[in-house]
Amino acid sequence: MKRNIVIAAVTAAALIGGGTATALATTGDDDAPARQTANTRVSDDDGRDDRDDRDDADDRKDRDDEAGQAVDADVTAAEAIASALKHTSGTAVSAELDDEDDGGKAVWQVDVLSGDGTWRSVSVDPSSGEVLGTQKDDEDDTAQVRAALKGSSVTAEEAARAAAGKGVVTSVDLDDDGKGKAWEAETRKQGGTGQDWTIGLDKAEVTADRSDTQDDDADDDQD
Repeated sequence: MKRNIVIAAVTAAALIGGGTATALATTGDDDAPARQTANTRVSDDDGRDDRDDRDDADDRKDRDDEAGQAVDADVTAAEAIASALKHTSGTAVSAELDDEDDGGKAVWQVDVLSGDGTWRSVSVDPSSGEVLGTQKDDEDDTAQVRAALKGSSVTAEEAARAAAGKGVVTSVDLDDDGKGKAWEAETRKQGGTGQDWTIGLDKAEVTADRSDTQDDDADDDQD
């Protein structure tokens, strides 16, 4: 009877204080389940905290790697587009610093629409500007892209140069949906977060992307 009272008191202390308590039995092994329950609870909490810390560290590393990679590119988006067009004639519609292919090595991927409607993705080395290769793509929005660019005076290369004043351009793309057709660019700064910009098709004016700002505000409200 006395042994059971001691075990109950120790177990209650462990649950209230969040610490680890161990009962010392004088006889028998009847108290083993009580010790195991108290210790297991604390161990599970510690394990969850460790996993959360590792997840946070991984997220920070991914953001740091992405920002560092963007700034380390020697060849700018505008230069990558110019190099791609020297190799493959046509109209550049987008350019992106992509690290998903070639074993994780970053390359510029420039999408070019030729006069006969053929789409090609041109890979450009971000260190030297050399064209590494081309690949034919199948796109279904050729007519939509041509309609958006009809009468425009700002090219993808010019849009990239204009956005470069806001940071290192990691992508530029044609937004051909809806009424507000324009170039969209993403920039990054060393150790900083990305920012989206809109560049006009008729005049290379750079403005902050309103939808991007609204999304950030919504995320802040949820936090």
